[in-house]
Formats: sequence, C-alpha cells, structure tokens
Amino acid sequence: MIAFQIISAVGTARSSYIEAIQEAKKGHYDKAASLIKEGDDAFVQGHDAHAKLLEDQANGKSEPLGILLVHAEDQLMSAEAFKTIALEFIDVYRRLDGKEEQA
Repeated sequence: MIAFQIISAVGTARSSYIEAIQEAKKGHYDKAASLIKEGDDAFVQGHDAHAKLLEDQANGKSEPLGILLVHAEDQLMSAEAFKTIALEFIDVYRRLDGKEEQA
C-alpha cells in the first residue's frame, strides 16, 4: 500500500512540474511558481512515505522488496528530475521574455 502512496504523490508532483513548464511557456510565471510549490508539497508526501519505509527496514520491520516498490522508487527519482528540468525551462522562458529574476 505504501508503494501506491509514493506513486500517487510523486505522480502528482511530476504532473505539477510539467504543467509549470507549460504555464511558463505561456509567460504565466506566477502560475508556474505556484505549480512548482504544489509539486513540492506532493513530492514531500511521497518522500516521507519512502523515508518511513527506510526507517522501518532499519528497525527490522521491512516489507519484502517487490517490483511495485522498485517502480515507486523509480517514480520518486523521476519526479525529482522533472523538478530540476522544470526549473531550468522556466528560467529559459524568463530569459527569452527578458524577465530574468535577479539573484
């Protein structure tokens, strides 16, 4: 069940990150930032569920590893990579629009 929680949460995060790119492409940077935040909130849920699995295993209460858990971890890492890509795309769109954020 916990693998499904991870998959659901990080799938939502990944979708938010992709939608953020689409909004930035339209020049809607506030909406893109909001979607990144929504994605981050969902990602944390998936990450916390994964951390609980690791904690349980460290305490000797581990579940048998199966393909579903491997898939959940793959989705977790994929969502993390999508965030990095989304932030880079948003930055590129800002530069193209001449709306770079000042560091």
